[in-house]
Amino acid sequence: MRSYRYSNWDGSQDPFAMAAEDMMDAMSDELMAHGDLQRALQNLMRRGMQGNMGSGFEGIRELMERLKQQNRERLERYNLASMIDELKERLEEILNMERDALRSDQQPGQDASDQSGQSPSDQASGQDGEDGEASSRMDGDSGDQGQQGQQGQQGQQGPRGQQGQRGQRSPVGQPGQPDQQGSDDRQGREQFLEDLPGDFPGRIKALNEYEFFDPDAQQAFDELMDMLKQQAMNNMFQEMAQRMANMTPEDMQRLKEMLSDLNQMMDQQIWGEEPNFDEFMQKHGDMFGPNPPQNLDELVQQMASQMAQMQSLFNSLPDELRQELQEMLSSAFEDQELASELAELQANLDFLSSDERQQYEFSGEEGVSLEQAMRLMDELQKVDQLQEQLENVGRRGGTLEDVDAEAMEEILGPEGRQELEKLKELEKLLEDAGYLKRKGDRLELTSKGVRKIGLKALQDIFNRLQIGRHGGHRTDRRGIGIEATQDTKPYEYGDPFNLDLQQTVMNAVRRQGPGTPVRMQSDDFEVYQNDNINQCSTVLMLDQSRSMGLNGCFEAAKKVAMALHSLIKMQYPRDNLYIIGFAELAQELRHEDIPTTTWGSYYPGTNMHHALMIARRLLNRHRHGQRQVLMITDGEPTAHLEQGMPYFNYPPSWRTIEQTLLEVKRCTKEGVIINTFMMEQDPYLMRFIQEVTKINRGRAFFSSPHHLGEYIVTDYINSKRRRRIA
Repeated sequence: MRSYRYSNWDGSQDPFAMAAEDMMDAMSDELMAHGDLQRALQNLMRRGMQGNMGSGFEGIRELMERLKQQNRERLERYNLASMIDELKERLEEILNMERDALRSDQQPGQDASDQSGQSPSDQASGQDGEDGEASSRMDGDSGDQGQQGQQGQQGQQGPRGQQGQRGQRSPVGQPGQPDQQGSDDRQGREQFLEDLPGDFPGRIKALNEYEFFDPDAQQAFDELMDMLKQQAMNNMFQEMAQRMANMTPEDMQRLKEMLSDLNQMMDQQIWGEEPNFDEFMQKHGDMFGPNPPQNLDELVQQMASQMAQMQSLFNSLPDELRQELQEMLSSAFEDQELASELAELQANLDFLSSDERQQYEFSGEEGVSLEQAMRLMDELQKVDQLQEQLENVGRRGGTLEDVDAEAMEEILGPEGRQELEKLKELEKLLEDAGYLKRKGDRLELTSKGVRKIGLKALQDIFNRLQIGRHGGHRTDRRGIGIEATQDTKPYEYGDPFNLDLQQTVMNAVRRQGPGTPVRMQSDDFEVYQNDNINQCSTVLMLDQSRSMGLNGCFEAAKKVAMALHSLIKMQYPRDNLYIIGFAELAQELRHEDIPTTTWGSYYPGTNMHHALMIARRLLNRHRHGQRQVLMITDGEPTAHLEQGMPYFNYPPSWRTIEQTLLEVKRCTKEGVIINTFMMEQDPYLMRFIQEVTKINRGRAFFSSPHHLGEYIVTDYINSKRRRRIA
């Protein structure tokens, strides 16, 4: 009868905590099947466990499926093609701002009240002032060491400097260039905007040489350029990309020098030379943030990882859109020297780094900007990396410590990180509960863990038995039970005083009649009759041949061994159990080694002869009580000992059969009963076992692996003999 104990909650109990004993039950079948504790634990981590009241945990497979679902949701939601349209629309809005400012009578930055308050003469004077200032600027420009004078005479705008500074403009415009004189200047600017190329990169290159009339449009255009530059630089240098907008001309020059030195160093490595990485880091190390790489390979890997986001974005676009986006990003760099160094670096990285580019197929409708697309690539790649990290747990040297917990929380939320932490705690939980112990780098079962597996095997057998049959399984219904000790007798001198109080009181009441107090006499005493159960010594012989392992019979045999050991220790502590495994040779197995014992996959043979020799020697230690051999096998003997060496032959030789039956006769002569449990209905095996039963008078059973435990445990219980002591 199951009993329960209730106590007050003191705040320390966690009703939803994982139970170590439940985890041992969950991994016991896996351990019995393969004999590999680490594999059983890893498979438990992979499949997870459903506990009571939410006390289980998600396995690695479920976490990976949730990550895959996150990717599917993103791919089915967004449309990357809209990113190109968003950039075009953003540029078109800037151009519209500039056109509106040019067509307005109000000067940019001047409110309407100020403008309306001026007299025509003031406005004319102001216009003259502007013309004079423009003329003065023109004269100054023409004298700037001749660098821009020719451009001024031709009416061209001065180029923007290499560090992002704009050049000066000339007063007379060539076709497509703005004029600076009053309304002619506005008309020239409008014509310049009308003559812009139709493609985005061409427009960007032309506008890089254009000084906007509207300061707001100028600011918006600069922000767009900074964003494109940052995304292009972020492709390889995240630290520098964050500082792109605030780089001084000196910073930009240092960047180009660093890129040139880096390309030279990578060229050396490509051609088999030894680059001087330390010298490179001494010169440029401050440009790589607080955690600079320690060698060139680490730097290449770091840049390749950062580059993977942009490359995945390119790969996920159709060919025509991919080319357009590449040209858009390239057009943001008016400094051709910088653009050339970046292009060379891209080629070197492609050659030196492993291919980490992933293509994603988007099918949604929701639009994204370039910044959103890059964040989306980052999220998708984090999901891919998490999946790879989880997949590598227990494989290729991967562990749960390699899984990025912060990325897991970012993608799956706090619950995802909590499930990851549960997985990391499994080993410690089983160690703290006393089921496992660590020996060096390996985990081993403790004695408590072995007992737990045996109890699980025995309980599984009892659970399959019908209610009312012999068994120690828990049930709320009445059954026979293993030992019936309810018979009583009048007490006699010398009997153990195992008093049946209820029957004793009833005897006194019958003798004196109703009423209180009830006065008892010695003749009223009723005691339980003692059962003297004969001691039984058993050898369980397990066939470890290759065929037993291939058809799943050896796993069932191991479970029987564990269950029988647990049954004897709990119910029949005076009994003795020995376990022998036999294949090419036979050997005694300790019960604590059974869970990790495997079948013999390398050497063929079923050496019953050697196993019976060892069994007879073990049983000779016990001269009293019942002595028996329980043999589990799926085939006839194919090996025997000759002068201490195994002799194998298939089909079995007459010598092997002869020597095995001779050992059966020796067992019979010494009073050892041999009961055989056949796992296969092989005609040769059945013919051999018939010979064994003729000699030994033991019994033979045929059983499937699923019902083997029921047969053996029930037969063991039924074989116990009880002798009543009067």
